[in-house]
Amino acid sequence: MTTNDIHPPRAYRDEEFMNSPAGRPLRILAEYLEPRERFEELNIEDTILFFGSARLLPRAEAEKRLEAAEAGAGDLAKAKADLKMSRYYEDTRALAFRLTQWSKSLADRSRRFVVCSGGGPGIMEAANRGASEAKGENIGLGISLPMEQGVNPYVTRKLAFEFHYFFTRKFWFLYLAKALIIMPGGFGTMDEFFEGLTLIQTGKMKKKMPIILYGSEFWDKVMNLEALVEFGTISREDLDLFQVVDSVDEAYEIIVAGLQDFAVNNPGPLL
Repeated sequence: MTTNDIHPPRAYRDEEFMNSPAGRPLRILAEYLEPRERFEELNIEDTILFFGSARLLPRAEAEKRLEAAEAGAGDLAKAKADLKMSRYYEDTRALAFRLTQWSKSLADRSRRFVVCSGGGPGIMEAANRGASEAKGENIGLGISLPMEQGVNPYVTRKLAFEFHYFFTRKFWFLYLAKALIIMPGGFGTMDEFFEGLTLIQTGKMKKKMPIILYGSEFWDKVMNLEALVEFGTISREDLDLFQVVDSVDEAYEIIVAGLQDFAVNNPGPLL
């Protein structure tokens, strides 16, 4: 009698199977279970969520590029626009810093409102950077994209994630969120903004939370939501689901007041 030394791989260790269409349900489930395990282990129940463009620059970098463009090395018009838009990077950084300091000052240590972003560059980096500068843990829910390479360096390493599926990433964005700040951005930012509004408008998301649309100069040109009321496709009261602000001070006051009312003093259901 001979010994059979052939050991076929277990299905969950078979990379060919796990990366096949047949393995997709398991990959989706993993993107739910693995983050849940980490969040539970680290007592992450509440987040302050920042969305915005990956293309916006820190002011120092924008100034450097403008100087180079003025010397003939680059697109001068773009460099001027980048410097103007760098305001939103710096405002995000400052707001995340202040909100992290506020969260750390709460008497109830079981409630931590942790800054969360998509983990990439631009506004996402600014949010993680501000929280990190306030010596607070912060989350980066990254996504595998050809144009982005990993999470930014300010994300707390044990809270750095990389998702394959947009929908599982979106779930984790909104499931833990207790406040939502929308900085200037493109298609992705608007998609995330409208996803949140839709869940609240339809009652799929039961919790109340402050939602900030930051930068009226930008958003007034990009979106005319009043037209949706005019044409009857949304109700007038739907515009009350968010507030438009133009300063870090105003955003901070609205968010902290909302968190106190809806989460600290009156915790409700998640979704």
